[in-house]
Amino acid sequence: MIQIYHNLFIGNESDYENQVRFLPDWHIVHACKEPYHRNLLGYSSKGAPKNHPEYLIAKRGNRLFLNLVDAADPNYIPKTIIDAALLFIDQALSAEQKCLVHCNQGESRSPALGLLYLASKNLISNQSLEIAELEYRNVYPSYNPRSGVRGFLLANWQNYC
Repeated sequence: MIQIYHNLFIGNESDYENQVRFLPDWHIVHACKEPYHRNLLGYSSKGAPKNHPEYLIAKRGNRLFLNLVDAADPNYIPKTIIDAALLFIDQALSAEQKCLVHCNQGESRSPALGLLYLASKNLISNQSLEIAELEYRNVYPSYNPRSGVRGFLLANWQNYC
């Protein structure tokens, strides 16, 4: 788990389970379908029922559960999920609360959300994704977005920065 900005931490599933899970006052973004979104909604099929009202996003108290997979195709990364995560992070930080954004391995989805948050707030260079990534790797060296996540960032960079 690495602090990338005041009260904003990026990490993996182990960071959540072993360091933050039982701490009060933390806001958590579970940026992974498995196991958090699945367990919350209780589905046993390959995916959540598409007609479920929390198919993409579920919120319980200070926790945001995202139906976010590390797909190779950026079309499987809904912008509404990313927008909800960025808003949740912003609300937590505005309230001076600590926020952990984690995915399973802490390499692709959660660090990409951290990068996008910092760039959208002009906290790192947002001139281009490539320049932002170079700067961000100094703060979060494990950043290694998979093709779908990086494709989403490339396709939507101008929407956020």
